[in-house]
Amino acid sequence: MIDRKRIAVNRIIAPSLSLAAFYDLAVAVGLSKVELRNDIGGKDPIDGMKTTEAVALAKARGVEVSTINALQKFNLSSARATASGDLDAMLEMGQAIGCKAIVLCPNNEATDGRTQAQRAAETVEALAAFGPRFVKAGILGYVEPLGFGISSLASFIVAQEAIKKSGFDCYRIVHDTFHHHIGPDDLAILGKAYDIAHTGLVHISGVESDISASEYRDAHRILVGPADRMKSKEQMLRLEALGYKGIYSFEPFSAEVQKLGAADLAAALKKSLDYILA
Repeated sequence: MIDRKRIAVNRIIAPSLSLAAFYDLAVAVGLSKVELRNDIGGKDPIDGMKTTEAVALAKARGVEVSTINALQKFNLSSARATASGDLDAMLEMGQAIGCKAIVLCPNNEATDGRTQAQRAAETVEALAAFGPRFVKAGILGYVEPLGFGISSLASFIVAQEAIKKSGFDCYRIVHDTFHHHIGPDDLAILGKAYDIAHTGLVHISGVESDISASEYRDAHRILVGPADRMKSKEQMLRLEALGYKGIYSFEPFSAEVQKLGAADLAAALKKSLDYILA
């Protein structure tokens, strides 16, 4: 059985809630780990608070900030200057609020005309360039392959190789059950071609829509339940069997979930937790 202490919740589940109310949601369902975001409306990850205020808020509720999501287009050289500045700001905030890691998302645009070789090379270049900053800050970088067809980094295997080539040990990989399901990697690679020791975080969500996997989008991502077509719970159990000991974090993007009131959302989250932890 997975220990509840290893379960987190990503703020995308309730973007309209204040930071304090989001922390209260986590606490209400017995969770103590959260992921913050820098892409919710016009808010920064801590809603414009002073970092000392954010630290006090988390401490008062017994909440730990596991990650800040996310450094976007990290592997696109033409966006390197912007990503570099964003990373410095995120690392500075991460240090100040005791955040453990920063999530790095690859370029995910249909207009990306680079070859696969160019995309792989620029991924390595970015990780090598950013590595010293992560090391200096004492914060990990979590590389998240996105499974969409237009993604510039969709495979665990490619991400694993890029990390090795970068020469830095400050990176881990995010296993997102949604992106893994729609991406190019078969679950059988886990523990074989892909070393599970590279996994630093697992994002979990469910899809119940009766459509083909090629049509899945973020809007279809709800809480994990028994009707989940991606079999996210089975993915989690596979990771456990291979020795994964890290965090699992709820990351549902669906408006169906996000529009729920705090009480209804807490009830739905508790129901999903009960299913996962049973």
